[in-house]
Amino acid sequence: MRNYEIETKKRIEFIRGVIKSAGADGVVYGNSGGKDSALVGILCKMACDNTVGLIMPCGPKRNYETDKTDAENIARQFGIATRVIDLSDAKNELVKTIGEKIRISDSALINMAPRLRMTALYAISISENRLVAGTGNRSEGYMGYFTKWGDGACDFNPIADLTVTETYEFLRYFNAPDFIIRKAPSAGLFDGQTDESEMGISYNSIDGFLLSGTANRRDMAIIEKFHKSSEHKRNMPIMFGG
Repeated sequence: MRNYEIETKKRIEFIRGVIKSAGADGVVYGNSGGKDSALVGILCKMACDNTVGLIMPCGPKRNYETDKTDAENIARQFGIATRVIDLSDAKNELVKTIGEKIRISDSALINMAPRLRMTALYAISISENRLVAGTGNRSEGYMGYFTKWGDGACDFNPIADLTVTETYEFLRYFNAPDFIIRKAPSAGLFDGQTDESEMGISYNSIDGFLLSGTANRRDMAIIEKFHKSSEHKRNMPIMFGG
């Protein structure tokens, strides 16, 4: 287990350094009501008082109920400013406009929400001279379980090196509420969705591989498949070299 007292000091120093070098006035991040955004919000608030979390419902019923309530409660406990920006109308209008030209695939439709959220985050970031804090963890990153140019886009990420297991440990160190610890990891892209059911593997298995390099044959096959197929997400665009 990491020494989270030391980890906290290092990450606060990191965040302050990034803000200072960019000449920014504050931080903005997406407060989804999940574990990762909770930890990012806590760390950013400790490093910079001018931190705001955006709650951005975009369609699914859970966005307006459990997710919104959890996001508000975690922010209240740690004194983090919040704003609610409902993106459902924007998504519906986009679907209508594009749908007049092509049939939108299910995958494209699902990934619209994270990209609209990032649009909102950067609109506020630029307007208020803030930096966008990323909320993706190491486990998601390795599996490619994030939306390219959506929740994968940010100016800095203070938890990118942490597995899901370590994220939970860090939250317990901060005495985060049980509703965050117990909540099944989910991108909240549609009602009933959970990360583990969609990938077909548990985060315990993924983290076991990342932390020890071992996994059973079935899990290894899934991990390798996801990692290989998502390689493009972890690289910059392919550029012509001349």
